[in-house]
Amino acid sequence: MSHRLSKTAAPTRSDAVYFGLRRAIIEQALLPGDKLTEDVIGERFGVSRTIVRSVLARLNAEGLVDLQPNKGAAIAQPSLAEAYDIFEARMCLERQVLARLAEKVTDQDLQLLEQHVGLEAKAGHQDSAASIRLAGEFHILLAELSGNKVLARYVDEVVSRCSLILAMYSRPHSADCSINEHHQIIDALRTRDAARAINAMDHHLQAVTERALLSSNSDKQRDIRSILDRYAS
Repeated sequence: MSHRLSKTAAPTRSDAVYFGLRRAIIEQALLPGDKLTEDVIGERFGVSRTIVRSVLARLNAEGLVDLQPNKGAAIAQPSLAEAYDIFEARMCLERQVLARLAEKVTDQDLQLLEQHVGLEAKAGHQDSAASIRLAGEFHILLAELSGNKVLARYVDEVVSRCSLILAMYSRPHSADCSINEHHQIIDALRTRDAARAINAMDHHLQAVTERALLSSNSDKQRDIRSILDRYAS
């Protein structure tokens, strides 16, 4: 199940806060360790603290936010060991996605994937935040096209958690790396060769993992109010 609202669904006030915060996390505008105070979130999104608490609980259940008694909420900070566990689980899920998709992929599906990578390429030169989000959404789109809603839901959640990991541990790299790897996955699917598609995905996720390394987090004070302003509209 995708976390994106359907075109016909009317978002509630809680949904607006949830999707705003979630997008800020995925785009790495909010970074691991950033404090999330109920008053600031409520002020920026124009909602009550009750709504904010329910949203934070929802994000906590997805592993994106840590809630600690007497300390409040903060963006989750996965350990390096947890990071490797998450990437291992992601690889298992995405292999299954491609095994299913290679059997049923249509020309229209391939066109959708190509269009998405085109958006990635455009964003990579103009908007780094959108580039990060779109790179993850490519994998979510693959899972949705597989036709297995449960599989798609788990891929959605694990991709989001990987965004946190990359925010903590990744070193700078060209967006062209991921885009080229995504093209290789599409090319493999075009041949309807599941083994080739899975091999391309394994190579891609291994490359993503290798591009991640332990780095020191800055203790510089960040203006969470200004960050949230971009996601509260």
